Amino acid sequence: MEILKQDYLPSHLEPLLKRSGIDATVVVQACHTLEETRWLLELAEQISFLGGVVGWVDLCSSGVDEQLERLASHPKFCGVRHVVQDEPDDQFLLRPDFLRGLGRLAKFHLSYDLLLYPRHLPVAVEVVKRFPEQFFVLDHLSKPLIKEHKLTPWDTEIRRLAEFENVYCKISGMVTEADWQHWKSSDFTPYLDIVFESFGTNRIMIGSDWPVCTLAGNYAQVIQIADNYIQRLSKDEQERIWNVTPQAFYRLK
Repeated sequence: MEILKQDYLPSHLEPLLKRSGIDATVVVQACHTLEETRWLLELAEQISFLGGVVGWVDLCSSGVDEQLERLASHPKFCGVRHVVQDEPDDQFLLRPDFLRGLGRLAKFHLSYDLLLYPRHLPVAVEVVKRFPEQFFVLDHLSKPLIKEHKLTPWDTEIRRLAEFENVYCKISGMVTEADWQHWKSSDFTPYLDIVFESFGTNRIMIGSDWPVCTLAGNYAQVIQIADNYIQRLSKDEQERIWNVTPQAFYRLK
């Protein structure tokens, strides 16, 4: 993990975006601190290619409305995420205090990023069922066991989650779930096939998981995996995945 123990800043990201023909991106929280969320928003104020920020707020706090109101006043604050995959309680998403906080997001027109492992998918289904007006996006396909070439029961749970029209899926984070040194593009095809069969082309967007992806591949390689896969689609569908869906979902201005 030594490669991640350094600063990764907008100045490092900008040339990577340009080389991949990407005009703007949404940055997503990594820490459970309001300080990081505010810092990301400060960066987004200064840098035009940071189109939006998915930050962290303490959804379990009795003061969640105050936190959300303050942050939502920023035009680039577009969503919230909690690193559920690191919680020791696999039922964390069903905690009453967390559910209460999650239920406040729609009031502020904020989306919620689901960062999960496959074992959390049944719980996620129960959560999204309770909030039909809340928009969710599944990050990293929920990190299926690509290195082991294992599809089941991930495939079944993905299909169940995709039945809810308020849930989207982000193609990202795949290379770090594969063999870091020896992955090939075909390793990801069975997983992408299931995601596209389940969500269709209207509820999918592309992400990089940079800089975490650098453990197993560079930015351009990661973007190329997704771009190569969607070449089989129509130009309109490709445009929807690259631009229309993420801009609408995150309400980018």
